[in-house]
Amino acid sequence: MRCGQVWNPPDVSSWFKYPGGVGAAPPRRGMTEYAPLDLPDDPKLTHNITHFARALRAAGLTIGSGRVIDAVRAVAAAGFSSREDFFYTLRACLVTRPEHLVVFAQVFRLYWRDPRYVEHMMAMMLPAIRGVQEDRAAQAGEKRAAEALLDGVTRDAPAIDERDGDEVQVEVDASATMSGDERLRQLDFEQMSTAEMRQARRMLARLTLPVKPLASRRGMVSPQGTRIDMRRSFRGALRHGGEMRRIHCKKPRERWPNLVVLCDISGSMSQYSRMVLHFLHAVANQKGAGWAKVHAFTFGTRLTNITRQLATRDVDAALAAAGRQAQDWEGGTRIGACLHAFNRDWSRRVMGQGAVVLLITDGLDRDDPDALAHEMERLHLSARRLIWLNPLLRWEGFAPKAQGIRAMLPHVDAFRAGHSIATLEDLAEAISRRDDDGEKARLMAALHG
Repeated sequence: MRCGQVWNPPDVSSWFKYPGGVGAAPPRRGMTEYAPLDLPDDPKLTHNITHFARALRAAGLTIGSGRVIDAVRAVAAAGFSSREDFFYTLRACLVTRPEHLVVFAQVFRLYWRDPRYVEHMMAMMLPAIRGVQEDRAAQAGEKRAAEALLDGVTRDAPAIDERDGDEVQVEVDASATMSGDERLRQLDFEQMSTAEMRQARRMLARLTLPVKPLASRRGMVSPQGTRIDMRRSFRGALRHGGEMRRIHCKKPRERWPNLVVLCDISGSMSQYSRMVLHFLHAVANQKGAGWAKVHAFTFGTRLTNITRQLATRDVDAALAAAGRQAQDWEGGTRIGACLHAFNRDWSRRVMGQGAVVLLITDGLDRDDPDALAHEMERLHLSARRLIWLNPLLRWEGFAPKAQGIRAMLPHVDAFRAGHSIATLEDLAEAISRRDDDGEKARLMAALHG
């Protein structure tokens, strides 16, 4: 692929010329003068970069014409001799948010590196007929990349193979296939396309997380109560000269628990944590949902309280504010240190009166496992119920082999998957039933077996 020539405006001939070369003309006042480059007569690289930027924009990245011009300038200055340099040059110019790194990498791989990316993407977007689509799940961001690069392309049906003059017909029985919503409920968050992610967010906004009220030690007056209200009964007797004419009864007063969420936003959890935060925003802003207060914290390399940000009614504004508050998105993971900060600074403030704790993380931590186990034990003793959502449970062969998972697993009440809409819907059952431990019993047996 040859280096391309940049498009020049008709009246400003020196605008898009590049620096370099000895003996370049001195800059004029008010405008920088660049020395020209020797470019081929039939340029193609500029058009390819422009089309590549258009595909990134269709995949969800915010890219304007100014960033495309900067990318062309940067490539012309850095050269096109190394694929790695070309990748990082374009990424520096076209990516502005950490959550877009995965999508950029997939679009770049399909567009610039894979010689059969068109066939691969067409097969990915067609119905799953054996022999047409690859027998593997799409990687993170790969489906969004395919959808962006095929934007506007007609997706025809697969060609019918004819051998020896006999027509081979492919019949697809769709009577037992799942509906679109049911398929989306079971789909992994990392395998969703851009349109599927938008639809999934709308479905998450309608989800509820009901919880049963707790019986308080304080009582309230009730004719059907099972306990005698001695104080009220004796006061009534004093009004009648000590004669007790009526025995007053009471029943336990009901109260609602707090929900405390600790969400991992490290690089391996970024896609899942964003969808979970959409779900938590809906739970926190539902009136009469049952929770007294919803407290939300994010952690990667440090702990951040985003409770106030999630209280914003608009979900996009709330998550944007949470992203500005948490400065460690797509970073490393220090679960033990972050749990220590929570137990030290926030536990007494938000964990009183039987709070339910949701811990969303993959448990991949390289710090001291003994310190992590100690902090998990403190968290477990402070909570009414500690539920761990781990997206790694989507794999059939998952086993507690990582040292972080082995240290955390004994100190949770329930261990469940958290990679799809269906798993978040099932979360209500784990909260309501105290005997529901998810996959903990099976994994504990494998841990000690």
